Amino acid sequence: MSLELSFIIFLLLRMAIAAAFVVTASIIAERSGPVIGALVATLPISAGPSYVFLALDHDAAFIAQGALASLPINGATIVLGLIYVVLAQRHGLAVSCGAAVAVWIVLASIIRMFDWSLTAGLAVNFVAFGICIPLLARYRHVKMPLVTRRWYDVPFRASLVATLVAIVVSTSGWVGPKISGIMALYPIVFTSMMVILHPRIGGPPTAAVLANSAWGLLGFGTAIAVMHVAVVQFGSAVGLCLALGTCVVWNLTLWWIGRRTMHKV
Repeated sequence: MSLELSFIIFLLLRMAIAAAFVVTASIIAERSGPVIGALVATLPISAGPSYVFLALDHDAAFIAQGALASLPINGATIVLGLIYVVLAQRHGLAVSCGAAVAVWIVLASIIRMFDWSLTAGLAVNFVAFGICIPLLARYRHVKMPLVTRRWYDVPFRASLVATLVAIVVSTSGWVGPKISGIMALYPIVFTSMMVILHPRIGGPPTAAVLANSAWGLLGFGTAIAVMHVAVVQFGSAVGLCLALGTCVVWNLTLWWIGRRTMHKV
């Protein structure tokens, strides 16, 4: 088998694995309502497979450096969410999603210009979430209309994530760890939810899903920091497993707190 054919086959396999994660997560989210859906959406559905495949191709130093670039990008993602949520109350998909994505690209371009430390990345998340979470609180509670899934919804999301994985994996060798870390965290899941749900159920209900994702996204940022530290100390495999465990435990804790709050009310 030629080297080019082997690369294509393994790339397609990686894309298929990433797509399978999205299909599974999408089904769970759609059947569980906006709160659980938001928690599922903030699991490493797209970034996780990207980093796993990067770890197969590069050493621990590459992954650790990529995580440092991903950390401030997580702060840019919550800003994207806030902009969409506010604009979606009165505007259509093109304006709301377009403005949010445009701001994310601008912030990512600025982040790319600097060499980030763990402390600086955590500080960006602290400031971004400290501002955005209180502002998003008022948009979390909206009556959700019944969502009828269409045949292309899940394939659309799966294809977006598969494409992202293909770009990250195939270009990582020449763009380096910083750009790879930034691309791995492009908010594919959030964008796909905007594109699919906004025309169907309207802006405010779609915005409620993203608003409920804020605390889960904070846990995702924590997981990135854990991954960086663990990869440096113990290697890529342990670092990735600990990052995934951090996301799962964080979101399960949010779910448990939410259930207790509802029972008390």
